[in-house]
Amino acid sequence: MATHRLEVNYLLVSGAGTARRVPELLAQLIPHAPRSITVLTEHAHRVVSPRELALIPGHTIVESYFAEAILPQPPHGVVLVAPCTFNSLNKLAHGIADTLALSIAAEAIGRGTQVIVGVSVNTPLWNHPRARQSVETLRSWGVDIIEPVSEGDYTTMASDQTIVDAVTAAWKLDASAVTLD
Repeated sequence: MATHRLEVNYLLVSGAGTARRVPELLAQLIPHAPRSITVLTEHAHRVVSPRELALIPGHTIVESYFAEAILPQPPHGVVLVAPCTFNSLNKLAHGIADTLALSIAAEAIGRGTQVIVGVSVNTPLWNHPRARQSVETLRSWGVDIIEPVSEGDYTTMASDQTIVDAVTAAWKLDASAVTLD
């Protein structure tokens, strides 16, 4: 067994409409870790601008498997997937790592580091049997799921504060080291 110190917060962003909240969420997350890395899926680029994120100091945007920030392998850290779409939720639960963001999350699950998923789906997708199965699968693997919340007639990603609190708790849980196989 090897011990590795946590080095980074990852913010992995999928293409839900709530990705518009990412600049504010990111600014709140940065102070909680020595380093922060942001990775957008292809669909997230349609909702939030990397240029807008680049204006937020204190993090690195990674757009390639060959980025210096993650070579030779992504550093150990707390991985937050938020917002996490129906598609990304199900891919992650089925072990599909066909994007850089999902690859980082899958590796973190495999090495036993903390993964937090902030689900962002509409009510019909949240009620879909596959979403519930995927949530249960991920929880059985030790992934912390932040369920979407109801706001009136629709369902949306939990509040930024709820998400920041989950990330902060993950760092406190193992502030000095993570034990890996």
